[in-house]
Amino acid sequence: MPRKSRKIYDAYLFDLDGTIYLGDELLPGAQRCISGLRQMGKVVRFLSNNPTKSPAQYAEKLTGMGIPTPVEEITTTIGTTVWWLKSNHPGATVFPIAEEPLCAALRDAGFRLSEDPGQIDIVIASYDRGFTYEKLQIAFDALWFHQRAILIQTNSDRYCPFPGGRGEPDCAAITAAIEACTQVTCQASMGKPSPLILRAGMAGLDVPIHHCLMTGDRLATDIKMALDVGMDAALVFTGETQREDVPPLAGIRCLDRIDDLLVV
Repeated sequence: MPRKSRKIYDAYLFDLDGTIYLGDELLPGAQRCISGLRQMGKVVRFLSNNPTKSPAQYAEKLTGMGIPTPVEEITTTIGTTVWWLKSNHPGATVFPIAEEPLCAALRDAGFRLSEDPGQIDIVIASYDRGFTYEKLQIAFDALWFHQRAILIQTNSDRYCPFPGGRGEPDCAAITAAIEACTQVTCQASMGKPSPLILRAGMAGLDVPIHHCLMTGDRLATDIKMALDVGMDAALVFTGETQREDVPPLAGIRCLDRIDDLLVV
C-alpha cells in the first residue's frame, strides 16, 4: 500500500533551544532542514521564550552556527512584550524584573522605566538571574500597597533547560513569588503557549494558520500553542520531551530529528 504523503506547508515556525540547537551545539539535521526549506521557497520563522537575548543576538548565534538568519525572522518575548505594551498600554510606566536586553528594548520603544512603586503602572516579571528581594519589594509595593499596577510576564516557563539534564529557574518562578506575596494574578503572558508571540511572529505574513507548521521540543509550550490556535504541530525529541511522554494526540507529528520534516 502506498505511503500517505506528508503535508507541505507555506510557513514553518521553529522553537530554538532544544529544537535547532541545545546550548551552544547545533542539533543534528538543523542546518539541512532550514536550508532545505529555504531552497523550497518556504517562509521560516523562529520563536523563543527566552528574554535574556535580543533578536539580533539570536540571529548572530544562528549565523555563527551555519544557519544565516536575518533578525526579521526571529521573534522573542522581548519583541512580543514591547508589541503588546504599545498596543495596550502605550503610555505606561513599567518596572521590568528582567535582564538588560528587555530593559533596553523597552527604553528604545519609548517606555519610562521606574523603581518608584507610586509611579509604576505595569510590573513585568521575566527571566532575571539578578532577581533580588529589593526587586520583589518594589513589585509588592506597586501591586499590593499602592494597588495601581498590573502584573504581566514574558513567559510561563518554570525552568530553562541546560545540556546534560540541568537547568535554572525561569520566569514562572519570579511570577509565582510576586503572586504569592501580593495575591495579584498575572494578567498576560507573552511567550508560548500564549498565542501573543505567534501573532507577533506572524505579523506581516499573509499565510493562513492552516498553512503553517510549528515545530518544537516542548509539549506544554510549543505544541500547546499551535494546537490551541488550530495550527499543525511537529514535536522533535531532541530537547525536553521524549517519545514516552507523548499522549495519543491527533495533529502532532513526531520527529527523531528535525530534518525528518523534509521527508514528505
